[in-house]
Amino acid sequence: MITTNDIDALAKAKVVDRDGDKVGSVGQVYVSDDGAQPLFVTVNTGLFGTHESFVPLRSADFSDGELRVAYDKATIKNAPNVDADGSISDDEQGSIFDYYDGHAGGTASGTRGSTTGLTDADRSTTTGLDRDASLDRDATRDLDTDRGTVGHDTSGPTTDDAMTRSEERLRVGTQQVETDRVRLRKHVVTEQQTVTVPVSHEEVRLEREPITEANRGDALDGPDLSEEEHEVVLTEERPVVQKETVPVERVRLDTDTVTEQQRVTEDVAHEEIDVDGADRSTR
Repeated sequence: MITTNDIDALAKAKVVDRDGDKVGSVGQVYVSDDGAQPLFVTVNTGLFGTHESFVPLRSADFSDGELRVAYDKATIKNAPNVDADGSISDDEQGSIFDYYDGHAGGTASGTRGSTTGLTDADRSTTTGLDRDASLDRDATRDLDTDRGTVGHDTSGPTTDDAMTRSEERLRVGTQQVETDRVRLRKHVVTEQQTVTVPVSHEEVRLEREPITEANRGDALDGPDLSEEEHEVVLTEERPVVQKETVPVERVRLDTDTVTEQQRVTEDVAHEEIDVDGADRSTR
């Protein structure tokens, strides 16, 4: 059973018929005047969801974002055209219930009243193939009575001797829908880098030179025998690492429009006119 707790989740929910075939998506939800019971939804049907059909929520089931109603797809698409303007009058509500009660797949019990929501009131009807067949026969008989039996067409019941042949034609357009979202996100990644740096150091080398006339004075300068020390300081280079942050590039997201051809397939109906009882060919 659909409750008021399901109203928010019903918005844009997928609608399937009693056989599990997709019908469309939920447009609006209509509840009773006291707000206690959801009674109707409008279903966006048609090639691009351009038609809204009212469907009663009696015997409907809602789970996992999918609304399964108790009627077949054809019955829903051919439902009476009622403006989805925020409220349903008693007459409009009655015509909706009468329509669904008169077609196979409708359930017998329902709720009628006035809507912005609708007031709760149970009404009893009978269902089954016998009732549906009877309603279809009554509707056909009334239709024949209203229209007459000769020359009924869009021009009037019996106004002329011609009939108009009509056909459905596809009008295909496009609409912009959101398919995906792409965002840039920056994060820090730490990695090791190895850099080879040339470094130098000093090493001690012992040099010996013989006493010659050139260095004899330096050699004999000082006492004959003594103790002394000479010290040499050795140095070396060591790597010193410093880091700096520098900008390397600018990255942005942009979009390109790619146009491709898609084939759209939809059933269209047309009328054909046959001539019965003609004894001779005509032009």
